[in-house]
Amino acid sequence: MNPVKTAFKLALPVLERAVLAADRAISGYAQPRRLRGKLLLQPYVGWGTPHSVELTGRVLLPRTMSPPATGDRRWRNFVNIMRRLFSREVGGVRVSGVLDGISVSAISDGDGYFTLTFAPSAPLPGGWHEAALSIEGKGGQTRARVQVIGEAHFGVISDLDDTVIQSDVTSLPRMLATALTGNARTRSPFPGVGALYRALTREGEARNPIFYVSSSPWNFFDLLWQFLDYRRIPLGPMFLRSWGAGLLAEHGGHKHGVIDRLFERFPDLKFVLIGDSGEQDALIYSEVVRKYAGRVLAVYIRDLTGAFRDEAVLKLRGELARAGVDLVLAADSLNAAGHAMAMGLITPGEYRGVLVSVTGPTER
Repeated sequence: MNPVKTAFKLALPVLERAVLAADRAISGYAQPRRLRGKLLLQPYVGWGTPHSVELTGRVLLPRTMSPPATGDRRWRNFVNIMRRLFSREVGGVRVSGVLDGISVSAISDGDGYFTLTFAPSAPLPGGWHEAALSIEGKGGQTRARVQVIGEAHFGVISDLDDTVIQSDVTSLPRMLATALTGNARTRSPFPGVGALYRALTREGEARNPIFYVSSSPWNFFDLLWQFLDYRRIPLGPMFLRSWGAGLLAEHGGHKHGVIDRLFERFPDLKFVLIGDSGEQDALIYSEVVRKYAGRVLAVYIRDLTGAFRDEAVLKLRGELARAGVDLVLAADSLNAAGHAMAMGLITPGEYRGVLVSVTGPTER
């Protein structure tokens, strides 16, 4: 693993423990008082099949943050990041949701999280839907996006940091500055990633779903969602992590758990797996290939650390090749696009779109 990224991973638990200690110090005193104030519903992205949909979200106290702009000063972005990290969650709140006429409810836990599970009486059509959420005893509604996976040729599972979003992993100071003082408009995607993902998710008439798995905390959900939307990168359900034991756990365990859920929820769907060489993605994905034989179409690893010289990675690539799956190590999106075109996952026209994006002006 890149030594800079290793140092960052070692520093992250220290920051997390500081946040948790501060939160616990005031939580017992503040929670009962928070219930009496104005509350904010932060829904994430619902996902599921035509017969079962899951929607997770969080109940928080409102926070004041202006919409991101490319000209925002770094100190303003830093303040907004701190406001996200030091969220004021509210437990014991009943949240109700309505999707396609089906009403369900759940109570937020001590960290403010709630999960609504919908079981429609008639199958929902594939595509994007909208759920209406409300808090018991409070006025107003919050809208949440829900993706129902219907007919699709395949699915895409992608990491975010260092795979989609540039994080300056070669320099710890730059990496911290980028993460703590950037916003959804100033953070940059890797060249061509938007064009490649749009090509992979638009196969024929059926939209192929994309799922994002990241070690970032749920506190950054709105920032990541705005980033994807602004950069015209296909939107999809995100699977992030919570401050606490969840964030301190190994990245591999989190990613394995999410991938297992997706493979089991969609047993007839094959997947393209995309990650980077800065984490353990090559190893994790190779284990997925062995566990779910015949269900992985390709593995694309963005090479940030010279992994093509790593004997362990080369050994994994050989093992996957014998299993009939190509592990493509690529410095940019173009090599992955070339392989995807050769497999028939994207069209020659879509490949040319990735080529223009990589070699031409940076995508907005």
